Amino acid sequence: MPMLNGEALLTRIRRTMAREGLAARGQRVLVALSGGADSVALLLIARELERDGDLMVAGAAHLNHLLRGADADEDQRFCEALAARLGVRFFSERVDVAALAKGQRRSVEDAARAARYAFFERAADACDADVIATAHTKDDQAETFLLRLLRGAGSRGLAGIHPRTGRVIRPLLDIERATLRTYLAAHAQPFREDASNADVSIPRNRVRHELLPLLESRFSPAVADVLASEAALAYQDEEFLREEAIKLTRRIVQESEATTIDAEDLAAAPRALASRVAKTALERFAGGRSIAFDHVEWLLALAADKRGELSLPGQQARRVGRTIVLEPRTPGAGRRNGFAFSLSIPGEVRLEPLGLVVRAEHLSGPAARHMRWEARGSEVGVAVDPISLPLAVRNRRPGDRFRPLGAPGVRKLQDFFVDRKVPRGVRDTVPLVVDGRDRIVWVVGQSVAEEFRVTEPAQGVILLKVRHLGGPG
Repeated sequence: MPMLNGEALLTRIRRTMAREGLAARGQRVLVALSGGADSVALLLIARELERDGDLMVAGAAHLNHLLRGADADEDQRFCEALAARLGVRFFSERVDVAALAKGQRRSVEDAARAARYAFFERAADACDADVIATAHTKDDQAETFLLRLLRGAGSRGLAGIHPRTGRVIRPLLDIERATLRTYLAAHAQPFREDASNADVSIPRNRVRHELLPLLESRFSPAVADVLASEAALAYQDEEFLREEAIKLTRRIVQESEATTIDAEDLAAAPRALASRVAKTALERFAGGRSIAFDHVEWLLALAADKRGELSLPGQQARRVGRTIVLEPRTPGAGRRNGFAFSLSIPGEVRLEPLGLVVRAEHLSGPAARHMRWEARGSEVGVAVDPISLPLAVRNRRPGDRFRPLGAPGVRKLQDFFVDRKVPRGVRDTVPLVVDGRDRIVWVVGQSVAEEFRVTEPAQGVILLKVRHLGGPG
């Protein structure tokens, strides 16, 4: 990695700003200042760019998170003194982030980030700044890419840190952390070290101090450049797909008291676009709850089906003709996310997020009489006579009860799962075949209900099967 002199460094930053449209010449910039090396370098660089007429420094903003006691107070004093020496207007606030996180039931990291950016917006308004500059570097980009890759992010997540989000700009995103340290040393400029950055129990620090050095030493010294380039490519792809998804959303999604989606057009769209449209539609009534991969997959499965309903974060989804209707969940309604799809005979329900297909077919006469009917496993038979049609496939709901095969009486489904040692985290995803009176006919893969046991095959049998997607069936 070549070490740059001051003018070469400024040239690279100007190139990034021009390419990404981060700040027009003469625009007012608020600099986010933590006191760490990267943000201190950013403030000095911003002053140099101001000297050359590239921008105007409207101020520097520092948030004391009250997480590190005297060290945090010293950070605040350091930043205030630096801003005063450079002749930059200084803004600061103190926020009890730990209490905020507890009250909002979120992680300290998430609460700190939200508080920080909310403060930056207030400070930017106070000094009439056009943009807010943060000191994210190429190394931050590489770390973010690896973190999201390890967590299973798609292309949207792998796009990493965007050069611009709203009025937040990141002019150092093409610059290495080591280059900024060299720049500070050349200016004899001290900075603050946050001791928590060495805590490898924090995932980002573990990537920074353990994983990236391993990749650099064992695979490629330029791995940070490679990862940052991959993030840039993902960002370009994501920007194109986002624009196309916006066009599709305008065409097939309507918003009033409810959200309606043309299900057939959604199902026919390329998956990369359909998933983005679905996620955007679900976020409207989510009330800040996370829309996960499975929620999107369930909505797309509903688009591919002709009938059905879903319970999703903050809302209910149901199929009405060729449309999907999303409505906010009424107060007091159950909060568990769920699914429900009608099951025709013959027919099947594809539960793509679970990787399963549940199928039903009707057998009668010799085909029913000459088989040995099982009531457990992946293929079972149930008696036709006790069933009220139509059938449906759904997940469990509060209060579900049934009489397991051979049991002396009715039991709570929850107790049945405990006895069968079904893991707690899996129970909401176990499909149930129910009849038209919402009675459990089959706990898929576990047990047929006693009242639907086949005793007289000649009177008719419904064959129920479950298989993995892509498996024989």
